[in-house]
Amino acid sequence: MTDLNTALLPNGLMDLLPEEAEAEARAITDLMTAFAAFGYRRVKPPLVEFEDSLLSAGPGAAMTRQTFRLMDPVSQRMMGVRADTTSQIARIAGSRLAEEKRPLRLSYAADVLRVNGTQLRPARQFTQVGCELIGAIPPQDDAEIMLLALHSLTAIGLRDLSIDITVPAVVGAVLDETDFDTKTRRDVIEILKRRDKSALSNISPPKGQILLRLMEASGAARDGIDKLANIELPMSAAQDVTALKEAVLSLEKGLLAYNLPVNITIDPIEHRGLDYETGVSFSIFSKQVRGELGAGGRYRPHAGREETATGFTLYMDTILSALPPIKDKNLKHVPADTSWEDVKKLQTQGFTVIRG
Repeated sequence: MTDLNTALLPNGLMDLLPEEAEAEARAITDLMTAFAAFGYRRVKPPLVEFEDSLLSAGPGAAMTRQTFRLMDPVSQRMMGVRADTTSQIARIAGSRLAEEKRPLRLSYAADVLRVNGTQLRPARQFTQVGCELIGAIPPQDDAEIMLLALHSLTAIGLRDLSIDITVPAVVGAVLDETDFDTKTRRDVIEILKRRDKSALSNISPPKGQILLRLMEASGAARDGIDKLANIELPMSAAQDVTALKEAVLSLEKGLLAYNLPVNITIDPIEHRGLDYETGVSFSIFSKQVRGELGAGGRYRPHAGREETATGFTLYMDTILSALPPIKDKNLKHVPADTSWEDVKKLQTQGFTVIRG
């Protein structure tokens, strides 16, 4: 009798059984193939790094509370287990590939381990698959990353996709021009999270009205862009809104060229809480599954340097639940005493052969 205690796993960790493991492996292969067709080259960072580099300012610092730590018995230095891959790609781009011509296109497929799961993503270990465009400048680079994410998801069989595009720094730029104290500013952000138009309209004009109009611009991309054009914003916020418009227009052309029926929405007041993000950000969803399939956006990969980047991460734990089951139509059972020559002949004809 099996001892069930030996089969128990820590909360948030799970075994992928044959059908699931095979489905994930095939999907990752197809995703990486789609990335390569756009010129993205695969890199493979280590699972564990010194925490000084893994948790450095930027994408790494954002994952500090989610990172498992351990002592390296060789160097006696603290190390961290990868909780997100973006910071490692930034390190590689800024060190070993620092002299390569920009923009630099890199892709990856890597497991991550986090201290805590979330309500929408209870898994603490899962596979991230994604791309980073280091040295990205024009809004067309944002569109390339978004198009690639949507194209690759479609290539592995996902349907009913939608993308929600945001500009995380806009609200902060508007609030920076107010005389709100820290508490009032925090209260305003909570109101925006609740989408409470009534409470927002009571905030002292004109900033309250600007935030209200930003909220009302959320929705279908083309309608929202038209509404944003009539809002007077601080210079930095206006630049982000212009980049948003240009990225959406470029993305629409790409989706048309690749015949991808994707719903595009914008949300000028959404912020995922990643302070290192700048410019255009986005999340991808599907009616087939609950939660984000992936997310990405523009950021600064290196603290103190002017270089900017944009990229995305796809979450295989969510994607796996939306993938169609694998059916091997070429499965053939043969008697156990079948000769190896006959087994080989069937395999060369494309069959999966099971003896006995």
